[in-house]
Amino acid sequence: MKIAQVAPLIESVPPKAYGGTERIVSYLTEALVAQGHEVTLFASGDSITTADLVPIIDRSLRTHPRRPDPVLWHTLLLDEVFSRADEFDVIHFHVDTLHYPLARHCATPHVTTLHGRLDLPDLDLLHRRFQDLPLVSISDRQRLPLPDAHWCGTVHHGLPLDLYTFQPQPQDYFAFVGRVSPEKRLDRAIEIALACDTPLKIGAKVDDNDRPYFDQYLRPLLEHPLIEFVGEIDQSQKNDFIGNARALLFPIDWPEPFGLVMIEAFACGTPVIAYPCGSVPEVMQDGTTGRIVHDQAEAIAAARDVGRIDRAACRRVFEQRFTATTMAQRYLQVYQMLARPLLAHAARSRGLTSTARIERYAGPVALR
Repeated sequence: MKIAQVAPLIESVPPKAYGGTERIVSYLTEALVAQGHEVTLFASGDSITTADLVPIIDRSLRTHPRRPDPVLWHTLLLDEVFSRADEFDVIHFHVDTLHYPLARHCATPHVTTLHGRLDLPDLDLLHRRFQDLPLVSISDRQRLPLPDAHWCGTVHHGLPLDLYTFQPQPQDYFAFVGRVSPEKRLDRAIEIALACDTPLKIGAKVDDNDRPYFDQYLRPLLEHPLIEFVGEIDQSQKNDFIGNARALLFPIDWPEPFGLVMIEAFACGTPVIAYPCGSVPEVMQDGTTGRIVHDQAEAIAAARDVGRIDRAACRRVFEQRFTATTMAQRYLQVYQMLARPLLAHAARSRGLTSTARIERYAGPVALR
């Protein structure tokens, strides 16, 4: 298939450090190319890919020295995509909802993956207006606030099989990885580590809008000798940082759409201690990939006893459920369902009239 992947311009694909959406776009793009599809990636010019890259701006917006206007550059991105829409069998958008008015009038099959939380004000109103646009959720839990949207499927995130290495013998510390914000509850992670008398290493990004919260509430907690704030870490650091930890602490307090760091931990063999918010019960297997807890007392007890979790079982769950290959195959099922009518028409125009021959040209319809 000829597939367009449309990425946000905030980070490169893949991102240099934090950036879950752009990382998933990268893994999906590379997996599709590896499976023999013709993929065009619309992204920032500092992106690295084996696909055909269409660079909209020379480098990602977050690190750009000119601080370009995101609205302006995403407008240019969408204009470029839609001007070339007839080159593709399917267009896959990862840019939230910016493209909706244009996508409605696009003849090329398209789908949008929503990567964020969906319980925000007015999102239901927006999706009632654009109820005809096909969507993919990244967890079944994510889609609950928008039950009447045009959901075509749920596709869990996946990672390249060899991105992380299994590490059977951890060191004596817990890890916290991600973003510092009130809903991520780093304060809970610190409390768990101190109660267990175990060091906590924090590999986390602090956005400008979260800086006051960090300075006022968290900075005093970092002064304890067991707490080490490393700051934002990049992909090259994650394997050892997460893989050497006794457990990843994920005591969130918000409707997490997916939680990429959980499957990064599974890939390393590192169990996760998590609160059952958002997608956590869907991604985690309680007692196998870690423990799902409901309060701090349970979290502390689970962290103290986390050595009972089989680290090899964590890795097996990753390999069975959360590889980039599996993710790409699931998206291909969505693409084929959306593109099949046009592909079948193209097959017939080439004289392919039998069902079997059309199947070979257009691909089978196979969803979930």
